[in-house]
Amino acid sequence: MRETLLSTPEGVRDIYGNECEKKHLIIDRIENVLHLYGNKDIETPTFEYFGIFNADKGSAPSNEMYKFFDRNNNTLVLRPDFTPSIARCVAKYFPDEELPIRLCYKGNTFASTEQHKGKLAETTQLGSELINDDSSAADAETIACVIDCLKATGLTDFQIEIGEVDYFKGIIEDANLDEKTENKIRDYIQIKNFFGLSEYISELDIAEDVKKNLNSLSSMFGGLDCLEKAEKITKSERALEAIDRLRKVYKALTYYEYQNYISFDLSMINGYDYYTGVVFSGYTYGTGNAIVKGGRYNNLLSQFGKDAPSIGFSIYVDDLMNSLSRQKITVKNDVKDCLIVYTIEHQESALRLAKRLREQGVISQLIRKSKRHEDDEYMVYSDTYDVGRIYILQDEKTVRIISADRSVDEERAIETLEY
Repeated sequence: MRETLLSTPEGVRDIYGNECEKKHLIIDRIENVLHLYGNKDIETPTFEYFGIFNADKGSAPSNEMYKFFDRNNNTLVLRPDFTPSIARCVAKYFPDEELPIRLCYKGNTFASTEQHKGKLAETTQLGSELINDDSSAADAETIACVIDCLKATGLTDFQIEIGEVDYFKGIIEDANLDEKTENKIRDYIQIKNFFGLSEYISELDIAEDVKKNLNSLSSMFGGLDCLEKAEKITKSERALEAIDRLRKVYKALTYYEYQNYISFDLSMINGYDYYTGVVFSGYTYGTGNAIVKGGRYNNLLSQFGKDAPSIGFSIYVDDLMNSLSRQKITVKNDVKDCLIVYTIEHQESALRLAKRLREQGVISQLIRKSKRHEDDEYMVYSDTYDVGRIYILQDEKTVRIISADRSVDEERAIETLEY
């Protein structure tokens, strides 16, 4: 019974101590970048009606959602995704706005994948949505914002892979395939099983040049030369327009001087029915999962009654934190903090000191000293919780100051003390 009380369900976990502090620091840094791009905060409910997230909206499959019922027997779900919720809000609160709307969010999403596949069922996401702008400039702005967000966390070595679902759709239309065959090809590409794709295509009764074009998707990744290569293998107007769009996005990103963070992958078709144009994912060392995903979804808001082009992204904070940890990137709080250790005899001096330091913006923890613990134990404690300095009151007028790196260990008068 006690083990059950102390355990958490599969797929969720506690976050505390230094890890929790670092997580909030990362979130704060990302939020600051989102605000610098003009995004305004929005909060949506943790649970909503099932219809907000059903299959037509492009969210998680129904069997991956956490569903329950209210007293009126309506089906509710914990949100598996933020974008449909924000689309609902925009349609409700900005029905007549035609100029750009920039919104950003943070919070947890919930999805029960098959045995979780080693993934958390509850994850933290931050992201933004740019509504009412269908330009390639909006695509580039969104990707530049992603790059700035990741740089703000301390990451330096990462790549944003960009695709265009209209390129794939154009190739498929050119091949004139039936829906069943199209879906099968899409499934192979979705999981990057290009050997299976090649074998399946070889058995189709279609022209050899069409087979060649479909098989070429396995090699459509890399730099600008990838776009030149893709352009040569198709006459599809839709596919060629998609390539032209990617060139415009890339050109705009060079103005930001972000070309080194960019690569292309024309086999990227994540959320095939959900996305309508540019799609992208961000990768770095330390995790096999994408740390950011996004793209253009021009048809979603129309399902809520507002016809508005949109593009957005979500940063997966838990995967990002794993990457930072494994790359040994330090996430350090710049806020000054200290630990004040005192005996009951010197309580008044300790409390006055703490009050004065807090007024200066210094985080000040107070511990009344116990006879059971030596000074060294309090110093170990301060190390455990990353305290910048430890102040040990010697008497009512004098304090011993020890810095976190032990480079400072001296006594000073309390009345002259400044952090």
